[in-house]
Amino acid sequence: MASHHPAPPSELRHSRRKDDTGLALAFIAPALVGFLVFLLWPTLRGIYLSFTTFNLLTPPEFVGLDNYARMFHDPIFWNAATVTVEYVAINIGIQTVLALLIAVLMDRLTKSTFVRGVVLTPYLVSNVVAAMVFLWILDSQLGIFNEFLTWVGADRIPFLTDERWVIPTIALINVWRHMGYTALLIFAGLQTIPPSAYEAAKVDGASEWKMFWKITMPLLRPILALVLIMTVIGSFQVFDSVAVTTGGGPVNSSRVLQLYIYDMAFGRFQFGYASALSVALLVILLVITIIQYRLTRAGQTDLN
Repeated sequence: MASHHPAPPSELRHSRRKDDTGLALAFIAPALVGFLVFLLWPTLRGIYLSFTTFNLLTPPEFVGLDNYARMFHDPIFWNAATVTVEYVAINIGIQTVLALLIAVLMDRLTKSTFVRGVVLTPYLVSNVVAAMVFLWILDSQLGIFNEFLTWVGADRIPFLTDERWVIPTIALINVWRHMGYTALLIFAGLQTIPPSAYEAAKVDGASEWKMFWKITMPLLRPILALVLIMTVIGSFQVFDSVAVTTGGGPVNSSRVLQLYIYDMAFGRFQFGYASALSVALLVILLVITIIQYRLTRAGQTDLN
């Protein structure tokens, strides 16, 4: 009668590893296909088209660096870049401060799931719907807020039709929508701070304000840095809020980079030049991300 010897442990581990590898590849495959088809290939295709002149009707014609030379001498591009930077500065500055305040208050006063749901509610509204609602509220002639100002005897404010007001107004609309989501990301980071750090500080007689600056901010820095990187990248890609409310006006005062790229590609069918503008935006975001990552030391933590 033949005897059956059990397989050595090393062979069992090797067999299990092969099975796990196949299962892992099966799970990764859909996301990998999506990444290759919808992200990597369009990016590479866009970089190639940035060196061509292309209008969908004729094959791309290689023109070298002509599109980039045109971009550097294009006053509308530089105006769009300046407008975008102004929007990002206002949006990120106000949004980060308010989100941090809300997150700290939730952490120190209540961890209610209901409160978190209420805070997140504006983020569930699409950008287009939010822009349409605020367009209805802030319109200089028919907006209910300006009607209220008239009723109390104040002058109407041209929120979306005046060059001084338009970018701050659009930035505040997006602050309203994204503030809750950003606050929840920061709130999640606050949960990683050990309660013992606050307890020790209270024993030493530290105030809430001192604990915020000496404990909360240093230990929250890696999470806050990553949140800032995410929000800055998202802010540079603002499009729908501007397209719905102002369309880039008045007089290009709200024409952000994404709107200019869209106009070049689908309004004027200059896909080669639009691709060069897109590559420029990609480079800007890469540089800003690297600088932010290094300055904020996002990959390091102060937790022992």
